[in-house]
Amino acid sequence: MVSSTTVVSRRRTQALRPARTSSRNKSKSRKIVEDELSDTLCEKCGSGNYPAQLLLCDKCDRGFHLFCLRPILPSVPKGSWFCPSCDDNQNLTKFPLVQTKIVDFFRIQRPSSSTNELTPGKDCQKKRKRSSSLVRTKKRRRLLPFNPTKDPTRRLEQMTSLATALLAAGAEFSNELTYMEGMAPRSANRAALEREGMQVLSKEDTETLHLCKNMMKQGEWPPLMVVFDPKEGFTVEADVFIRDWTIITEYVGDVDYLKNREDDDGDSMMTLLSTNDPSKNLVICPDKRSNIARFINGINNHTPDGKRKRNVKCVRFDVDGESRVLLIASRDIRKGERLYYDYNGYENEYPTEHFV
Repeated sequence: MVSSTTVVSRRRTQALRPARTSSRNKSKSRKIVEDELSDTLCEKCGSGNYPAQLLLCDKCDRGFHLFCLRPILPSVPKGSWFCPSCDDNQNLTKFPLVQTKIVDFFRIQRPSSSTNELTPGKDCQKKRKRSSSLVRTKKRRRLLPFNPTKDPTRRLEQMTSLATALLAAGAEFSNELTYMEGMAPRSANRAALEREGMQVLSKEDTETLHLCKNMMKQGEWPPLMVVFDPKEGFTVEADVFIRDWTIITEYVGDVDYLKNREDDDGDSMMTLLSTNDPSKNLVICPDKRSNIARFINGINNHTPDGKRKRNVKCVRFDVDGESRVLLIASRDIRKGERLYYDYNGYENEYPTEHFV
């Protein structure tokens, strides 16, 4: 004879799998699940909150929040699911923490000598050292390159967190502006068309930006972690202390004319170019191709709370004649602090007093 608690556990687990529940009884079953999960706690955080996000192991029947698992599960997996302690075969219901998979996903350039270490080549190391010296000796304040986490395993975890979020959003990774057929051509992105003018990124800061791009190509990743919050969704946290004026990332995605996106309900579009001719205004659309900038949350700086939270500034620069959008630390950012930038507007140039 099966005990009543066993019957309840099986019924809860089955109800969490949409594929196993008939459409006629789905709404009724889900209500039963929520009622019966009220006493189930997540094994990771110990909380019973957010029952709709609790996933039950098909073997031990213990509960886990989707957002407490590492890597995060973006949705309830189809079919059977086993928790980490019961999953002896490590079935791929999550993005695998395997270096070869990460290398392929982010198209990291493998060093010619070995693929076992995610480290930059000698040329990149020399250039990085030279740029750092420039930052120290110049009287005018310059942008700083990010400092990658030294531990290669932790860097893999950082990249895995972004890969999980991108897969959940149905997007592929890109670290450059993309110009797709049927959208705005690259020739339309001319910084000289900006109606109020645009600050030209200095030679030294352009070198720093290129240094950051090259580091990422070789697997030296920005020290950022994508996490899931039940209220905010995917968001980004600093994984180490980040200094004021550090380049966080470039905002990238498909470049399109604003007129083509007036009815777009996406909430992540970014202004790229504002011209005297509205038909030539450009925006960045990160819904198909994007990087970690897509998951950095915006805040309303018209409120006192919003002003306190903002720690990243969104700045547009003329880089080799094209408009580019950089996200830059606007103050020192503590480890574990979430990143927020102002979505009420953008800035064509950094305040002059910051350069003295």
